Amino acid sequence: MSVTRGQGWFNLVSGAWALVHRRSFEGITGPKADVWLLQTVSGLLVAIGWAQIRGAGTAHARRLGTGTALTLLAVDVSYAVPGRIRRVYLLDAVFQAVWLNVWFRGGFRRPSPSAAGARVGARRGRPRPAAPGR
Repeated sequence: MSVTRGQGWFNLVSGAWALVHRRSFEGITGPKADVWLLQTVSGLLVAIGWAQIRGAGTAHARRLGTGTALTLLAVDVSYAVPGRIRRVYLLDAVFQAVWLNVWFRGGFRRPSPSAAGARVGARRGRPRPAAPGR
């Protein structure tokens, strides 16, 4: 399974959990004063996960994945460490850090310009001309 689809499923399932069975979600994460906010964030996670799973394009999925993970990690740490939300959110922070690590280690490697051009030329059925002086 690709990083894109793995994180997509993680986002979709974790977002859907609060929508489908709020009682069990709040049993672990604590009661929520603003249900509308819980539903909004959950719905956004489902939408992001769906976009990642359905193949929005790897570059787009990376931007969604890293943006989502950075945001959730920052919120988890900022509010769980001082005790404003339950410390179980630090477990989610670990998951978000793992997603970021995977994206930064392997997800952001871009092929060299010559390798990328060779692939484009090959797709069009013609070889890429050699660079001058080589």
